[in-house]
Amino acid sequence: MLGVAEDSEANHCFLQLRQIHKRFGGVHALRGVDLALELGQAYHLLGENGCGKSTVIKVMSGAIAPTEGEIVLNGESFSALTPIQSLAAGIETVYQDLSLIPNLSVAENVALSEQLVHGEGRLARRLDRNQLRVTASTALASVGLPTTRTFLTTAVSDLPLAQRQLVAIARAIATKAKLVIMDEPTTSLTRREVENLIEVVARLRADNIAVLFVTHKLDECYRIGGHAIVFRDGECVAQGPLSSYSKADIAELMTGRKIDAHRYRAGKPAEEKLLAVQGLTAAPNFFDVEFSLRKGEILGITGLADSGRNELALAISGVRPADAGSIAVGGAAARIRHPSDSIRHGIGYVPENRLDEGLFLEKSILDNEIALVVARLANAWGVIDDGKGRDIAAGVARDMRLNTTDIDMPVGSLSGGNQQRVLIGRWLTIEPKILLLHGPTVGVDVGSKDTIYRAIQVLAERGIGLIVISDDLPELLQNCDRILVMNGGRFVADLDASRATEEDIYRAMLASTPETVQ
Repeated sequence: MLGVAEDSEANHCFLQLRQIHKRFGGVHALRGVDLALELGQAYHLLGENGCGKSTVIKVMSGAIAPTEGEIVLNGESFSALTPIQSLAAGIETVYQDLSLIPNLSVAENVALSEQLVHGEGRLARRLDRNQLRVTASTALASVGLPTTRTFLTTAVSDLPLAQRQLVAIARAIATKAKLVIMDEPTTSLTRREVENLIEVVARLRADNIAVLFVTHKLDECYRIGGHAIVFRDGECVAQGPLSSYSKADIAELMTGRKIDAHRYRAGKPAEEKLLAVQGLTAAPNFFDVEFSLRKGEILGITGLADSGRNELALAISGVRPADAGSIAVGGAAARIRHPSDSIRHGIGYVPENRLDEGLFLEKSILDNEIALVVARLANAWGVIDDGKGRDIAAGVARDMRLNTTDIDMPVGSLSGGNQQRVLIGRWLTIEPKILLLHGPTVGVDVGSKDTIYRAIQVLAERGIGLIVISDDLPELLQNCDRILVMNGGRFVADLDASRATEEDIYRAMLASTPETVQ
């Protein structure tokens, strides 16, 4: 890691929030928040979903104005910032949705903000293409992305999600930033890409740039170091050096209750096989895959992003069917060429990207929960029985412990943890035999993780077979019976989750020549 400048004059307080309040109608989202951010320092903004983290970074970036309070930027006082004022002062934000322009090239996405600031919010009729390439190349190199003409001219929509994440980070550091705010920056990154990002943060700090992370991944926070800022219910309840807090301390500050890091899995699967996969192939992503799943078993599957694990999940769920091989459910052959086939055989699939692939954000909790059983609720004239639908949705809300009793609320208004519970609950309405959970706690806070983990255990106790596809290794070790590791499109390890370690899994994930590990 590179050193951080110690010059006290250079490390002055760049941004201060003083008694910031923000109200949205009757919701008091921020309650008297005081913060001070110094240049050259790393900060980790921690808290449960819905605690005010996103609101406070929008105040800093000028996306919204506070209801009360004062913002002091470089010694100058403001009641609110505009987005252009924030950008011009050197505050760059990478939001969780990345906010990239999909039809523009990589270079245009990375360097557009710089020309926007120079034009005081307006772009010239013609972009300065030479400057665009220079700015983009420098920023892309700093995050480990290619700087070739081919890559610079590639449309962002054609990039995989992990590369889009890095492009968004490159855009944030392309404009001589003084404070870079990153909202869940490692959600879609592989372990190697996370290592690269940690080095990027080190270089930013060495250049006297402040970095503010909004994250749920405490292990990464401790590796980066710096300061913790903990929010709960719209208030800043703790600030200080990260090293002065344990994980348990932070979890308790975030939730107001003790949450221990323990193994959730206590039950044992039955002998009965629910799923048998043989010779499943979808070249070039995975080859000759074989495994089985027992009744009440929780099976973890992990590997690097290019290992084939994601494509395997899509094949079993019928989203992207395999080219060869067989799948049997309950001992009977199951031909799965479409999601409707998997549903008919009692297989549910919770996708990794709940916002784009899972939920109808503008629709209510009720509408989201009954989406898979609408036909069952309709009479001969196609009219849905509202009472039955409400009973089903209310029951799912209770089972998944949603933090609301109003099932008419739009799902987009819920926290990330509650949204995920709605999505998992929807699949329970089909009474599945098998449930695939792809990244079940991505972007979910520690309190909601605890709730989801407990729900997973209850589902297994009911006899449902669960497959958890995840790169969160503690999650797999805490919840699963077995963990299968993919490398190069094949399973290379079958580990007992009660005995395995993260090192065992990493060794199999990163082996240059895949060899079967037991």
